[in-house]
Amino acid sequence: MRSMALLVLSLLVTAVAAAAAPQPPSIDVLAAFPAMSSCTLSPDGRHMAALEARGEDQVILVWDTANLATPPATIGTQKMKFQQVVFLKSDTLLVLVWQPIDAHIPRTYKTFTKKLFLTDLTGKTWREPLQLGMSRSVDDDTERALTWPTILDSLPNDPTHALVVLNTGTSQGDIFKIDTVSGRAERVQRAEEHVAGYFTDLEGAPRSRTEIDSDSAGAFTSIEFRDPGSGKWESHFKARVKDRDVIEVVGFSKDPNIAYLRTNVGRDKAVIQEYNVRERKLGEVVFENKLFDAAGINVRRMKGADFGEIQSFNYFGPNGDDSYYVSDWYQKLDQQLRGAFQIKDVTQTLVDTATGKPATVSLPTGRRWSLVSTTLDRSMSVIDVEAPNEPPVYYLLRDNKLTMLSRTWPQIDPDSLGDGRLIYYTARDGEVVPAYLHTPSVKLCGAGPWPTVVMPHGGPWARDDLGYDRWNWIPMLNTRCRAVLQPQYRGSANWGRHHWLAGDAEWGQKMQDDKDDGVKWLIEQKIAIPGRVALYGFSYGGYAAMAASIRPHGLYKCAIAGAGVSDIHKIWAKFYTNAYFRDNQSDSVDGLNPMDHVAEISIPIYVFSGDRDQTVPIGQSEMFVSKAKSLGKPVTYREFKDFAHGPSWTRANYADVLRSIDDYLNKGCAGGL
Repeated sequence: MRSMALLVLSLLVTAVAAAAAPQPPSIDVLAAFPAMSSCTLSPDGRHMAALEARGEDQVILVWDTANLATPPATIGTQKMKFQQVVFLKSDTLLVLVWQPIDAHIPRTYKTFTKKLFLTDLTGKTWREPLQLGMSRSVDDDTERALTWPTILDSLPNDPTHALVVLNTGTSQGDIFKIDTVSGRAERVQRAEEHVAGYFTDLEGAPRSRTEIDSDSAGAFTSIEFRDPGSGKWESHFKARVKDRDVIEVVGFSKDPNIAYLRTNVGRDKAVIQEYNVRERKLGEVVFENKLFDAAGINVRRMKGADFGEIQSFNYFGPNGDDSYYVSDWYQKLDQQLRGAFQIKDVTQTLVDTATGKPATVSLPTGRRWSLVSTTLDRSMSVIDVEAPNEPPVYYLLRDNKLTMLSRTWPQIDPDSLGDGRLIYYTARDGEVVPAYLHTPSVKLCGAGPWPTVVMPHGGPWARDDLGYDRWNWIPMLNTRCRAVLQPQYRGSANWGRHHWLAGDAEWGQKMQDDKDDGVKWLIEQKIAIPGRVALYGFSYGGYAAMAASIRPHGLYKCAIAGAGVSDIHKIWAKFYTNAYFRDNQSDSVDGLNPMDHVAEISIPIYVFSGDRDQTVPIGQSEMFVSKAKSLGKPVTYREFKDFAHGPSWTRANYADVLRSIDDYLNKGCAGGL
């Protein structure tokens, strides 16, 4: 009887454990819009707005913050879709919408176009920030459809005005001061040739701008400041594009003659440095991180006792947008939220990508918080909390109390997700390569090693971060019991000048070695199963997948190329007519050209692209696949309708993209990964 009781107890325990086992999310769940996104508070704190997912669409919800239990007002749309909503003023919403467009200039040009609109809190009145007037031709219609005004400065201390730039094509156009109530617009700056962007001081006056031009020595960027007396724009810094020197204005102090520059001149890592505009004199370095590039500065813009005070410095750390808090308000907020969400510093060993020297630091790991929106008086804030294995959750902080607003993907069980961390390994030539490693949930998949997918980012002048992957590529792969490695291969941006320049002319060569050496490291660490590794990438990552299918002595069972660049000469030809792009990237974009080596494909490869992709046109995939098929190579191809360089018009369509990747890894990858 006693043994029977033990058997029953054992069966009950097993049943409970089985019932508690995490369930992987379906493809449809992974492809869905987040339940809530774009959460924003009105400056006066009386209202809150957000996008809510409703199947294939999103609607705008507007709450009265004094009565959050009361159902919110709902604003919908028909032909276009909402992409973002933010309070421009306390009674005015700024809404970004998008829709497909088929232009003819002169060939058919299929893409998505975006538009900015202003609306009231009920959605009854809609208007564009600037009226464009009558067009004169079909070409005018097309150009206007593909461009839209942008907000230069919301002028937070002015309740009814904002600065808007009327862009024309790719050039910065006239700047207008608009009245959000009456709709009137006053031009405050006429467009000038070669101007690429403006920066305003704390009073909202356009005080700095960037000019891109060229002379006999090549392309250059010029940082100009406006003389407050004469009103003339004067050049203060000139940087040669080919030298890859970064000089940019990232802020102003309360004294408009003191600017803050982000610069890497004479350094490996970018820093934030003071600059006296009147005296044309560089001041002290106000922020530097020895391991990561500085990103920017946050200066208090709202009028009050702390107007003009530095609030925080931002840098490209493990999370991509890490902050060093300076002001009392931010430090107290950080302390409060760390306690509420159990965020603790952990001793970590990081490595300088330039010198290879390790450094022991104490940083928070895993879960992190970020300030999404706050009122002018900071009495109310929306907080986002997330981790690599936790989809973002929105909270309202009011009267020092936190209230959960919404989970972004409530149907995803966090226990089904794995874990993510920053690691470093050494390439065959000694170059230090940072990478993000995402391992599956042990509860769901058991202990490693696991089948593995190497997933290089696009760009290549870009980088990954340690936040939750809102495209849900990594969650899809992890919950299918596959480890994921995101190598920050040489040529990746914002890991320092040395690592950036090390990728020049190394496409498919040393840049590819970095990915392959990551696989070797994973196998040595018993994370990856030898012979069960695939490479999946999108854009430049798609190029890397094509290169992986070609290079001899590979480590991959198969490759997946999304919107890949198959001919590096053709893809950049249109840019080389521009002096800036010619000097900026002509020396860096060189190496292995996949179209010249299609006959050497040695592993199965799945290629896909979208018919609305104008960043890497679908022809790049088509010509690679056509040649591969003519040679009898194991290539699978799929074209997705209404899919661009990432964005997909419908959730069903995006689910098809995700499902095709999952299916190929399950069945098409030489019998399955």
